[in-house]
Amino acid sequence: MSVRRWFRRPRRWAVVTSAPGGAAGEQWGDTWFARDLVAALEENGESARVVARGGANAPARDDDDVVVVLRGLRSVLPRRSPGRRQAWLLWVISHPELVTAAEVEVFDATFAASAHWAGPRSTARPLLQATNPRRFTPGAAAADSGAAVLFVGSTRGVRRPIVDQAVACGADLHVYGVGWEELLPAHVVYGTFLPNAQLPAAYASARIVLNDHWPSMAANGFISNRLFDAVSCGTRVVSDPAQGLTEVFGDAVRVVTGRDDLAMVLGDPGSAFPSRAERLAHAAAVAREHSFAARARVLIDCAAEVLGD
Repeated sequence: MSVRRWFRRPRRWAVVTSAPGGAAGEQWGDTWFARDLVAALEENGESARVVARGGANAPARDDDDVVVVLRGLRSVLPRRSPGRRQAWLLWVISHPELVTAAEVEVFDATFAASAHWAGPRSTARPLLQATNPRRFTPGAAAADSGAAVLFVGSTRGVRRPIVDQAVACGADLHVYGVGWEELLPAHVVYGTFLPNAQLPAAYASARIVLNDHWPSMAANGFISNRLFDAVSCGTRVVSDPAQGLTEVFGDAVRVVTGRDDLAMVLGDPGSAFPSRAERLAHAAAVAREHSFAARARVLIDCAAEVLGD
């Protein structure tokens, strides 16, 4: 933190999500992503709050110094306050196929949770997703004391290949998420919702955590937030392929390309994954390099550039 930041008033930040407000928003990962970012901004001396999608263009935005739009399923156009200098920052964290060049151009700066985005990225700076290592830590639960194979996520209205592959392999699978009752055997569905507060312990205690990507996100290098959280917990992680995944995680994430590949990994985890000591080293690296605190510092520096202070 620069010396100057100790002497200026805190900037007022709004972090706008694609999630709805209220109870419905509690089930969106975007909400918790925004909360962790807000906490990191406040730890850096800023004043910040989460704004659900319904408040994106509310009159309250006129009082903000910085607005960060976490672009997911919904687009938001800046509402600029006449006579007030503001920084509107766009951070594309998912669904890059929905983002247009015209949308990017109206923001003061654009970040993308990818180093490989082939979309309207002439001004986009890479800023990968992140984790909160204070919550997602190997100490969140005893290792290997929980689910044998864990997947947390909704159906998203489609079948998810890595889940189907795990079922076909006969894995001791524990699935949490909305909509699975109609698609999976009843004995693998453990709940429609796992509260976010319980997620660190679930990941840290699982023997193996499964991950997958939307096809457009995999192709464009938008690496799932689940990977940052699970690797930060020191657990064994399996994922489908995504552009740039190995560049970020190395052998901390085992990439599989189909049922036979997954069956081989699940059948011999001792040789398929790094040792516990190596996984803890990976967890420490993620905590150091991919925390929300690190991402907040990038956004703060960008806002200072835009605002001229």
